Order: sequence, then C-alpha cells, then structure tokens
Amino acid sequence: MITVTAALKRLSDEGVSIWLDDLSRKRIASGNLAELVATKHVVGVTTNPSIFQAAIGSGEGYEEQLADLAVRGVTVDEAVRMMTTADVRAAADVLRPVHDGTGGRDGWVSIEVDPRFAHDTAATVAEARQLAWLVDRPNVMIKIPATRAGLPAIAAVLAEGISVNVTLIFSLERYREVMDAYLLGLEKAAERGLDLSAIHSVASFFVSRVDGEIDKRLTVLGTDEALALKGRAALANARLAYQAYEEVFSSDRWAKSERARANRQRPLWASTGVKDPAYKDTLYVDELVAPGTVNTMPEGTLNATADHGDITGDTVTGGYARARADLAAVERLGISYDEVVTKLEDEGVAKFEAAWQELLDAVAKSLDSKGVDAE
Repeated sequence: MITVTAALKRLSDEGVSIWLDDLSRKRIASGNLAELVATKHVVGVTTNPSIFQAAIGSGEGYEEQLADLAVRGVTVDEAVRMMTTADVRAAADVLRPVHDGTGGRDGWVSIEVDPRFAHDTAATVAEARQLAWLVDRPNVMIKIPATRAGLPAIAAVLAEGISVNVTLIFSLERYREVMDAYLLGLEKAAERGLDLSAIHSVASFFVSRVDGEIDKRLTVLGTDEALALKGRAALANARLAYQAYEEVFSSDRWAKSERARANRQRPLWASTGVKDPAYKDTLYVDELVAPGTVNTMPEGTLNATADHGDITGDTVTGGYARARADLAAVERLGISYDEVVTKLEDEGVAKFEAAWQELLDAVAKSLDSKGVDAE
C-alpha cells in the first residue's frame, strides 16, 4: 500500500508544493523518481549545473549515449546538452500525470540556461528557446538567473509563452524586479494574443546561503548580540520576500493579468538544505510554510522532513515585524545587507559556471576516450 508520510502530507496540505532538487539518469531509470512522486509527495524537479555535473560527471547511466555522441563527432557543448535535455525530458514524462492532474500547477521539471550566458541577455533568450525546443514537453521550465542581464531575458522569454524558473535570487530588491519582469512578460504575451493560463513561473529565492554568509560575519564579531542573531537572517529575508509577493500579487497591475487567467509567479524556497550542523536539518522547511509556495529540497532534506519535520501551519505571514527587526539588527552591527546579497549573487553565478566547466571537461575526456575505442 502506497502511503505518504504525515509531515510531507501536512506540508502539502498547507499549500507548499514539494519539489526535488536533484536529477540523474540512474534516478529515472531505477524508478526512484516515480517512487518519490508516489510515496514522498514530490510534485516537481529542479536541476542546476552542479546537479548535472555530479550526475553526468560520474558517467553512470550515460555510457551508451556518450559512445554514440563520440562516434558522431559532436562538440562537447552539444553532447552535454543532448544528455541534460534527455534527462529532463524523461523526468518530465514521469511527472506528466502530476502536471495534468493539477492543471499545470505542478509536475514541472526545470533546466537552466548555460551559466556562461548569465550576463548576456540575447544569448540567454536564444538558449531558452533552444532548450524549450529540445526538451519539447509542456511541463518544462527554463531556469534563468536573476542577474541584471537576466531580467529583460526573463520578460522576453515569458512573452513568447515559455514558462520560466527564475533562479539565484538573494535580495528583496532584486526579487521585486523579478516579479516586475514576470508581469511585463505576461503583458507582452497578452499583446501577442497568447493564452496566459498556459504560462507558469516560479521565483527561486535562495535561503541557506544567506545564513552561511551572515553567520560567518556574526561569528567573527563574536559578541552575545551577534551570536544571538545567527540562523535568523535567512528566514527573515525569505519571510519579507513572501510579504513582497503578497503585495505585488494583490496590486491593480496584477489584477489585469489575473482577469486574463494568468497564474501567479510562486515563490520557491531554494537552497533549503541546512549547511550548519548546529541547526535542525529541517529548519528551512518547518519555518517557511506558507500557501502558494514551493520548497525544492535535496533528497536528504526531503527524507529528514518525512522522518521528523515539524509542520505546524503557516510560519511565514505572521512574522514580518520580527523579520524586519532581525535584518535591521544585523545592519546595526555593521554587516551590510546589500554587500552580502551582491556577493552571494556573484558567487552563485561563479559556482554554476565552475560546475558547468567541470562537466564540459569530464565529457570532453570521455568523448576522447570513446572516440579512440571506436577506432
């Protein structure tokens, strides 16, 4: 008998969609992804360059395709795209019943544009079109980073009817700009006569990395006041992001798109695996429960939540005053919020670029070896 653990069921009942922040060909082929959908209430999948680097870099499950690609003499870039889009396509097929059953609300699989295009608007738009064409599934979201160059790309891609997962959001100001880009994209899509109800988007607001950076600075200060603030900035930041979401999606501007049957761009809590062992491993799940959100979790966090998550209802909307106070207290200690979030965005792009390059290098090596074998 298939059962869903109580904590995950409660989380879902509170309006939080549970997505898995991981993908590999082995996970798909073994039936593990389908099992998580059936038993752990997983209703979506997110990927990123680091996830693909770990999966494809291991080579497990990719040997036959790599051999075929080597015989064809494809470029490394093409080989990587053929493998990543194949995995996303297969995962989208696994999740298609969820997508159909929820009217498109869930059942999404995300794939990110080449991170080397993070600061190039035109290349990002072209890459998004190509990825949507290659995967060719109604339940694929194209991930675009929320860089300065990414904002107009987000609007342009949405205007073409392509659903988007906006990633690497750290600051409240940038999050508002992301929501503005979403509304602009919808407005342009409406001008083109597109069906707004078919366009979906999530805004991936990163959580644990904020604590990682601010906690490090609080530890250096070392005062009682500083140490008492550890583990509070990330939750405060996310809660104020949800407040911004409520404001934007109750505005007159949004009402016009809503009348045209547009979907809200849901906040997605990303980077929810706890990095500091001093904190409860389900901290960024238990404390970020709010209706209309998504929490994308690495499998360890998913299992921890299933085992001992403490889901007690909405833990976001009543905490805005405390959240503002916590961030203000951090600022008073001389830790600049703007400096931290800018640093995290730059590091986020750099980490994904580095992971992508590692993946390219590993695939290049594999193609070379298989090419020699084929001769």
